[in-house]
Amino acid sequence: MNIFRDHYGKSQLSKTQILKDPTMFMAFGFGTGLSRYMPGTIGTLAAIPLYLLIAESGLIVYTFFTISVTLIGIQICDSAAHKLQVHDFGGIVWDEIAGLLITLWMIPFSMQNFLIGFVLFRIFDIFKPWPIKWIDKQVHGGLGIMLDDVIAGIFACLILHLIV
Repeated sequence: MNIFRDHYGKSQLSKTQILKDPTMFMAFGFGTGLSRYMPGTIGTLAAIPLYLLIAESGLIVYTFFTISVTLIGIQICDSAAHKLQVHDFGGIVWDEIAGLLITLWMIPFSMQNFLIGFVLFRIFDIFKPWPIKWIDKQVHGGLGIMLDDVIAGIFACLILHLIV
């Protein structure tokens, strides 16, 4: 059983082409979005090393890093969508990385908080309650790819703050 697709997107890019292209490599969450199964969930796992790198760096560094990942993600996702010739291809998971970092903003570092945040973010990202689903349908390009996950991250963050 192969966990990878033969080709990706309408442009039929190979796994090797994606891994060799720096923008595609980042858009595909350092390769995690190549998974045939649950690429969004597996791609969200790519946020773990980034989160661990900045989790206890202080509010200013965490905020700056998260905003940078999000803003850079607009261009990364837009470029990847154009190369794949698909608006929001499931393997593009940079938006999930940004969404999880947003979810965990100002949350005390612990494995329990991380796991709860991960689950909350995935619930919002998968089920897309209003206005997330509306944004996903109405806003296109890199901004559209990123924005629904940013909103999902904000919703998950708010609930996580209530829990913590």
